[in-house]
Amino acid sequence: MEQQLHDLRRQAATELAAAQNVDKLNELRVKYLGKKGSLTAVLRGLGALAPEERPRVGQIVNEVRTELELLVEAKSNELKQAQLALRLASEKIDVTLPGRKGGGGHKHPLTATLEQIKSIFMRLGFAIADGPEIETDYYNFEALNLPKDHPARDMQDSFFITEELVLRTHTSPVQVRTMQRSEPNQPIRVIAPGKVYRRDYDATHSPMFHQVEGLVVDKGISLADLKGTLELFIHEMFGSKVGVRFRPSFFPFTEPSAEVDISCVMCSSKGCRVCKGTGWLEILGSGMVHPRVLEMSKYDPEQVSGFAFGMGVERIAMLIYGIDDLRLFYDNDLRFLRQF
Repeated sequence: MEQQLHDLRRQAATELAAAQNVDKLNELRVKYLGKKGSLTAVLRGLGALAPEERPRVGQIVNEVRTELELLVEAKSNELKQAQLALRLASEKIDVTLPGRKGGGGHKHPLTATLEQIKSIFMRLGFAIADGPEIETDYYNFEALNLPKDHPARDMQDSFFITEELVLRTHTSPVQVRTMQRSEPNQPIRVIAPGKVYRRDYDATHSPMFHQVEGLVVDKGISLADLKGTLELFIHEMFGSKVGVRFRPSFFPFTEPSAEVDISCVMCSSKGCRVCKGTGWLEILGSGMVHPRVLEMSKYDPEQVSGFAFGMGVERIAMLIYGIDDLRLFYDNDLRFLRQF
């Protein structure tokens, strides 16, 4: 048996030295040191030896096992080093080559448009007001002269969380909150930009979009102040040559109310598909604050008056950049966004 162990040692050492990869090495380890390996088979034969020979042969078996384990470990390290050296040689780079510049980012067209709108109104002395996107029915509707049975709610009843909580359908609640936080009859001049939510979804509507609404309240505020403010804004936004038109309309929270149109920037008022041949484009709604809305926010309509307006940021951006489908703003298609 001793000779068998010496032969096994020499054979294993020779085969381990010749192993060319880790898979072959693992195969040899199992062959000689595994539970069904050659060395284990020798151990099972110790019972056939004379009692006085077993300790000496057992010692030799342990020496062979230890030697083979060391050989396997050494060969494993050798193969790993060779594999690493080969990988480093194949993946080396020339560090003297110039680096590759990453693509530069830029503002989303909606962000750029919103910042431009805010900049114009801030230069006119407007402050920025903010409010929650989850609103109560009271602030979103009732405080704006829209009681629960009002038919104008049909266009805005959208994403209710409970019977009394709704994702706001406009930023007008911010105007109400601003008045209620102020002292009675205190002058106000704010714009309220932010996200709003309605159930519409097509080429010109999105379930989530952005609005900028404005509110001015003070003594002696008239329709002339409203017209002058909006005309200045439009000329700053679209250029001094753009025509402006006010059309009578209806909003529950303003009286009188007006839609504001601009001469079509796509066809220079000649008539096209965008303006439906009229030469005019509607861009926002406006009006004098309804006395009832002032009263509900503890303002005295006999002492003060005000005007309000609201516009969709996406609508403005579509006209500025010549975009015909609002949904492109939210597709995250880099081919579209890189144009701006």
